[in-house]
Amino acid sequence: MRRLTPTNAAELLFDDVPWATRAREEHDAFVAIMRDGFGIDVMLVHELLEEVVATPEGRAYVLDRKLIADEVGVNGVDAMRSWMDELEPSMLVRHLIGGVTVGELPAGFRSWATKAYGDHQFVLPPLPNQLFTRDSSSWIYDGVTINPKFSPARRKETLHLAAIYKHHPHFRDGDFTYWWGYPAERDRGSATLEGGDVMPVGNGVVLVGMGERTTYQAVSQLAKALFDHGAANRVLAAKMPRDRASMHLDTVFTFCDRDLVTIYAPVVEMIRPISYYPADNGVEVVIEEQGWIDVVREALDLDRLRVIPTGGDSFEQAREQWDDGNNVVALEPGVVIAYNRNEFTNERLRQAGVTVIEIEGSELGRGRGGGHCMTCPVLRDPI
Repeated sequence: MRRLTPTNAAELLFDDVPWATRAREEHDAFVAIMRDGFGIDVMLVHELLEEVVATPEGRAYVLDRKLIADEVGVNGVDAMRSWMDELEPSMLVRHLIGGVTVGELPAGFRSWATKAYGDHQFVLPPLPNQLFTRDSSSWIYDGVTINPKFSPARRKETLHLAAIYKHHPHFRDGDFTYWWGYPAERDRGSATLEGGDVMPVGNGVVLVGMGERTTYQAVSQLAKALFDHGAANRVLAAKMPRDRASMHLDTVFTFCDRDLVTIYAPVVEMIRPISYYPADNGVEVVIEEQGWIDVVREALDLDRLRVIPTGGDSFEQAREQWDDGNNVVALEPGVVIAYNRNEFTNERLRQAGVTVIEIEGSELGRGRGGGHCMTCPVLRDPI
């Protein structure tokens, strides 16, 4: 986040320049609640990646795919590789996520970059959105997708998660399947998928938002892959308006309990549900006639799906949705973490019997993501 400036913030998908020190404090407090309060095993991306690049094969996997002519130019490949191969793991990861400027290159490796970029440009751009770990991969039942991102500013995040799953001891010998998206470096054209749109909700059902960041091309391939492996029997897509405020399904619709969701009604009421089912040739596509909430309730075989809308009047609802009021993360059924600034929505959730644990988010939220966006559940207890 320290690389964000008024000049590059929009390009890097931040709406403002955050106070980096305070954002770190807010994130540390968020992690502490999960670890200390609930005994959750929280793994941090930068720590996992440090352990990966501490091994020759892990380092080679990342740098072979990161330092290519398409990214750093012909003259940059060997020069950058010679330098980065010698960096300590923590410093290497700092540059992989935080970027590399021309001025940070050692003098002996810098002449080509000065000619190509000038003195103060990025040779490798920073990845401040790596904070939002939900999006780079999606654990769906007993497998994972490696997600090709929509925005160029975020596409290199996925490589880091692919390296972790392939080379970190927590994952490399694990019994799981890559459903779709592997290898991460493959160009998938118009097929983009982001984890904020993906919700494995049980009963053989996977919900997938299809709006600004996730496309039909990806959803149809994901559905077929899951069906081919017998991992799901229905993929329910939410055709949404293409809008930054509701970039993912989890910005307007998240589960707080087995039968309770919080929603931003103005967008959810516009969702067109589309069901994908297994078929002999490809997938069967069904345009549902009922609204999103009714179709989700039916898919989960629930008698009732309780709905808690964003709180306040129409102005307050719009503000709180923008500030991630519906982007809560459930630590267990009926217990969620939410930003404290979303007072009206949090109060509505409490009135419905949900335990709301509030955290500061004045700086973290400048990248448009709450607790749901900042977590990527790998393994959860069955309910």
